[in-house]
Amino acid sequence: MAYVPLSGLSLRDIEYVVAVDDLRNFSRAAERCGVSQAGLSEQVRKLEQLLDVTLFERSRRHVAPTPEGEHLIGLGREVLAAARNLLEVAKAHTGPLSGLLRIGVIPTLGPYYVPGLLPPLRKEYPQLGLRLTEGRTESLVHALRHGELDLALMALPAPADSLDSVILFEEEFMGVFPSHHELATTPSISLSQLGRPDLLLLEDGHCLRDQALSICPTAPRPKDQRLATSLEMLWHMIGAGEGFSLIPKLALRNRTEFEDLVCIRSLPEPEARRTIGLVWRASDPRAGAFRELGAFLHGIAPAKD
Repeated sequence: MAYVPLSGLSLRDIEYVVAVDDLRNFSRAAERCGVSQAGLSEQVRKLEQLLDVTLFERSRRHVAPTPEGEHLIGLGREVLAAARNLLEVAKAHTGPLSGLLRIGVIPTLGPYYVPGLLPPLRKEYPQLGLRLTEGRTESLVHALRHGELDLALMALPAPADSLDSVILFEEEFMGVFPSHHELATTPSISLSQLGRPDLLLLEDGHCLRDQALSICPTAPRPKDQRLATSLEMLWHMIGAGEGFSLIPKLALRNRTEFEDLVCIRSLPEPEARRTIGLVWRASDPRAGAFRELGAFLHGIAPAKD
């Protein structure tokens, strides 16, 4: 096979193409990559000329890969993953927990856990720079597997065989009821009492929704479920008397604006909790350093008060 020079092939151009494929929109892809739409579009066009292939079918309302483009974009993802692995191997020999570390965190954990985590983390790892991203479990797993994140803080088990993890702490679920709710004054509450029509859940895609359904044996059917878009909205719905829900214990802190509107009850069953862990790609050469970081985070886990 004749030698083909690679001087015209840029990793940055491959990143542009992958971004367009992920978002199916040139404008949003340019925003993600930090370039102008015109600049991104021109580089994609040049790459198509170099490869002599049309990668995307374009119209004013539609962007999708062509059959040839879909195959080549898949190869491009592999090239980017290999390039990132090259950098990670190099970093593993020069101080694995120095420089920038990209960490994702689920939205039902981030605002309540991360603020208290940052000061001790900065003290223990002064050479470490953090870039924090909030996202639902599915998007964090996708970002981890494609090398767009280094670590994620999420509920375990991680839903992918290609990921590894360590346990950081367990967090209890608390029953949060409108102050006038009949279960607010019941002497003791069991999980079997919570599968009621007025059980409020987060919308599909939140791991907290799945956890609540798994521990409530008689939860309402999907068509009957009452949904909230966020944990913050869940609080307001409970405060307005719309129903009750299960809320992680860390999220109860500093919610004094609801203290006259809601009643918080503990749940004695051991399954009324979730396990929070630190997750990374099993193939990452920094796995040993990540385990050490996990041990440090386990040592400063939130108190079980």
